[in-house]
Amino acid sequence: MSKLVKETEAALRQAILDAMGRAVSEGALPPEPAPAFTVEIPADRANGDYASNVAMICARAFHMAPRKIAEAIASHMELGSTFFDRCEVAGPGFLNFFLNSQYYAAILADIRACGSDYGRSHYGAGKRVMVEYVSANPTGPMHMGNARGGALGDCLASVLDYAGYEVCREFYVNDAGNQIEKFALSLEVRYLQHYFGEDAVALPEDSYHGDDIRLRAEEFAAVYGDQFLHADEAARRKALVEFALPKNIASMQETLAKYRIHYDNWFYESTVHQDGELEETIELFKQAGLTYEQGGALWYKATQRGAEKDEVLVRANGNPTYFAADVAYHRNKLVKRGYDKAIDIWGADHHGHVARMKGALEAVGIDSSRLDVILMQLVRLVSGGEVVRMSKRTGKAITLTDLLDDIPVDAARFLFNLREPGSQMEFDLDLAVEQSAQNPVYYCQYAHARICSILKKLASEGVAVRDCTEEELCLLTAPEERALIRHLAALTDEIILAARNYDPARITRYVMELATLFHKFYNACRVRVEEEALMQARIYLCICVRDTIRNVLALLKIEAPEAM
Repeated sequence: MSKLVKETEAALRQAILDAMGRAVSEGALPPEPAPAFTVEIPADRANGDYASNVAMICARAFHMAPRKIAEAIASHMELGSTFFDRCEVAGPGFLNFFLNSQYYAAILADIRACGSDYGRSHYGAGKRVMVEYVSANPTGPMHMGNARGGALGDCLASVLDYAGYEVCREFYVNDAGNQIEKFALSLEVRYLQHYFGEDAVALPEDSYHGDDIRLRAEEFAAVYGDQFLHADEAARRKALVEFALPKNIASMQETLAKYRIHYDNWFYESTVHQDGELEETIELFKQAGLTYEQGGALWYKATQRGAEKDEVLVRANGNPTYFAADVAYHRNKLVKRGYDKAIDIWGADHHGHVARMKGALEAVGIDSSRLDVILMQLVRLVSGGEVVRMSKRTGKAITLTDLLDDIPVDAARFLFNLREPGSQMEFDLDLAVEQSAQNPVYYCQYAHARICSILKKLASEGVAVRDCTEEELCLLTAPEERALIRHLAALTDEIILAARNYDPARITRYVMELATLFHKFYNACRVRVEEEALMQARIYLCICVRDTIRNVLALLKIEAPEAM
């Protein structure tokens, strides 16, 4: 919550304790220690802006009826130094508190004072967090899972940053192991086919068959011609990978940049192979007595750490497995680079790998609670109510590149963050391009543009916008004004909850509700009124809403247009 909201709640809690102290000193309550009680915002604000269960909680300790306790506290309540103007007893003993006009004025003044930093907090206390997301296999194009994971991971990183964490965004490049060997073989076959024909050299069934492989092989042939045609197989494959892999990675970086995703670090799997970290990690498994040899391979006793089966660390051919490299990579994050927390975003089909990875981290001496894995459900694309699997343009499965060619980036980033990660999701291609209130991102952007339009119109009519006094802001008493200000006040707390729960969808829901409340306010309360003080106060409120929408959209890396 914002500093002001937090201070307001703390002041209310202290006022309750002070009232209880006065009641005890006058004999209205027994001198018993009060158990922990809550001060919270009720679901229905008609019953008060805050409520406390203190009387109900104290009933057993005080041997008194809750209602009688509540009446004793209320009769000794002094709210003069707080933002509350009255306290009421309700039902069996609830204490309800009502905020005064100065509170609403102070919230607006705080928003204007914070400017582009409104919504930020120190909740994370500067703890170092790494968010690793997308990390798509560089041997082929990125798919819809990467589209959702990219938007989710990038927005989560922003949420954590706003909540006061020191955040690093990282892409893990799988440039070693089996998939690279398969990549090399596939490129080699396509290169040889370029000269000898497809009938002369068969492409194995389990190789990569995509057009992107054929394209890279053709590009290689255009540069090097037939000089690798009769070269040693290992040299030929090495040359092909060294040529094609950087091109694939550059293409991924270009696509992700178009998606407004910019990583702090691209970490290559080959790093842990080359710098000795993989050997160190395997040695730690051995020192823990958790390895054995079988069939020429080195195995990790994963079943002793709760897994369903043991895992191979080093194959019989001497090559470490992807699992061993993955453990070394996570050790690099948490031990070598010293991040307090590693957050991975994986597809839901990797759920079985979570327990294996956490168990392996414990095996090499790392507290597995420092790794959090967000499991993300895949996406179904729909158009006209029908599931879409193929691109009309290419006739192939739709890639992230295809999606960004057809859908505005703003819509993609917003819509992919409409649901919590673990929920099933349908992405409506028609809705994403629709320019109407039915499109959530358009709806929020329109609210921002509408406020900009209001301010421009007022300026054209000669209305000079000025700052407001507390007394003028206290004129904002209409229910629609109060509801809008209360929602503005909740932004910082929403960001903290989104960070705590790893759920940036809270932020998209927040800004959608803010847009709705603004439209309700605008329809109920004219901004251009004869009373100059009230007009200026409403202009001030409009500016606060505009700036807050802009801040939230900036957090999501979504544009806030001034005209639509």
